Amino acid sequence: MESGDYTYIWQADDWPNWRYDLAALAAPMAEVSRAQGLLLGRLADVGMTLRSEASLAALTEDVVKTSEIEGEHLNVESVRSSIARRLGVDIGALAPVDRHVDGVVEMVLDAAENYHAPLSKERLFGWHAALFPTGYSGMSRITVAAWRDDARGPMQVVSGPIGRQRVHFEAPPADRLEAEMARLLDWLDAETPEPPLIKAALGHLWFVTLHPFDDGNGRIARAIGDLLLARADGASQRFYSLSAQIQRERKAYYDILERTQKSTLDVTPWLSWFLTTLHGAVDQAQRSLDAVLTKARFWRRFAHTPMNARQVKLVNRLLDGFDGKLTSSKWAAIAKCSADTALRDISELIAHDVLRKSAAGGRSTSYELNDSSQA
Repeated sequence: MESGDYTYIWQADDWPNWRYDLAALAAPMAEVSRAQGLLLGRLADVGMTLRSEASLAALTEDVVKTSEIEGEHLNVESVRSSIARRLGVDIGALAPVDRHVDGVVEMVLDAAENYHAPLSKERLFGWHAALFPTGYSGMSRITVAAWRDDARGPMQVVSGPIGRQRVHFEAPPADRLEAEMARLLDWLDAETPEPPLIKAALGHLWFVTLHPFDDGNGRIARAIGDLLLARADGASQRFYSLSAQIQRERKAYYDILERTQKSTLDVTPWLSWFLTTLHGAVDQAQRSLDAVLTKARFWRRFAHTPMNARQVKLVNRLLDGFDGKLTSSKWAAIAKCSADTALRDISELIAHDVLRKSAAGGRSTSYELNDSSQA
């Protein structure tokens, strides 16, 4: 069967005989490996505490962003608390966590920490059950911890209003899944000739093409990619988030997946896009590490400055990147205190050169970290 005689790559006669131009991918692979080496070199020069904090930041971003790609928004503090609890990292007071957040965290951590373990059908079913603890996706009951059965028709990725929907992709029929997934899982755990970074990209693509579950396929595909990247790194501690970079380029991600699944089994363009995106994730991790080091320098400088628990909490929020402007009313709401107490907390920190009034005007006075406090 020639290209054009089928709609999707899984319908090709030689499926899944992946092909790619390794020579064209050699340079981007080398660039990613160099960027990873530079990041790990910097991390080797900092203490265990800062490495743990950098890993906590990367994992938190990974959990939040892999859900955002699917249009689901998790509470960042709840995610961070759930991860910190499991890793034994002390972050002070922990935010309340619901079982849905815990489920996504469990999957992401299992992929990273247990990267050596075989990726069996039962393990994937466990991940799926963790993602959907109630048996529902939104208001729809779905089949959990089992392959989809297509009882309501073919598995399709669609967009647009009902009646004018556009089909972006249709997955293989459900009666093929047992054999297809067995072949994929055997390949994932076998010693294969593909370079590790190429295998991570292929594993991601192969799984999302099969789309074996009623829902959660994108998140699980990205977790599989993370597991393969952990195997490539030979380390369970994660310091960069591919999911976060994919979220930044979400439209391009869906576009390249659709083009790839409607093309030939030469997946060089997908692999090139994956490597470029991975490079972006590692570069972003360098910037995140800068923020971790800035935070560490800040607390060393103000180690002997008296601060109450409310002040420590709000200053940490600012150091982690506060969304919007910090006003006294927001301070009172976050710290759960009166407006007078919030103003007193702020005034004390201004007196200690920790905070300053923002130069930007507006209806309400806002506050920010003093530049000198972060030097």
